[in-house]
Amino acid sequence: MRVPSRRREAVVRRRPTFVERVEPFRVVGAASTGERAIGAVAELRPDLVLLDLYLPDMFGLDVIPRLRTAGHDCDVMVISAAREADALRGAVRHGVVDYLLKPFDFEDLQPRLERYATQRRRLMTTVVRGQADVDRVLAGTAVPTSGGTLPKGMSVETAELIERALRGTDGTLSAAECAALTGVSRVSARRYLEYFHSTGSADVSLHYGVAGRPERRYGRRV
Repeated sequence: MRVPSRRREAVVRRRPTFVERVEPFRVVGAASTGERAIGAVAELRPDLVLLDLYLPDMFGLDVIPRLRTAGHDCDVMVISAAREADALRGAVRHGVVDYLLKPFDFEDLQPRLERYATQRRRLMTTVVRGQADVDRVLAGTAVPTSGGTLPKGMSVETAELIERALRGTDGTLSAAECAALTGVSRVSARRYLEYFHSTGSADVSLHYGVAGRPERRYGRRV
């Protein structure tokens, strides 16, 4: 399958608004059932499928082996409310590139799509001369501390600033607390914190208050 200059994507049961806000992604189709998703992949040949697990006609993970049997090599990112450990383990066994829980905001999805795009570019362009090249590809997008490559619109200097705030705190930080410590906006702080979470360098926990949505708190992964 040839990859076009702009990345293609099929979306299962998710409005495309968030996706097309992330360059260079482009939505090429949507499907409301597993059978329709399989047909859409055959017709549209996307690079990435965003897959819900709670489909009306089958469990979402059952879509993946049918895609492979049909010869489709598209990547799959799970976006679902399924919190069962068996679902997560099954997704890992099926080789999904990421697993995002509903409900989510744009700031939750954006760093995962950017991470996927970076990793895919690395896979498509890498030349394996030795074990170091293999390790670099399999390691994914590590959080850079000096001069590394970050998603578009993010700077190494701000990444280092946020990382120092995470490293210097006892326990966890909210995006608002991180913003107050570093002097960046809350939106920027959350974007970097979510990026660190997507690359496996930070953990996220939810703090439930008296009312409203739970607060996301971030801690540096040891």
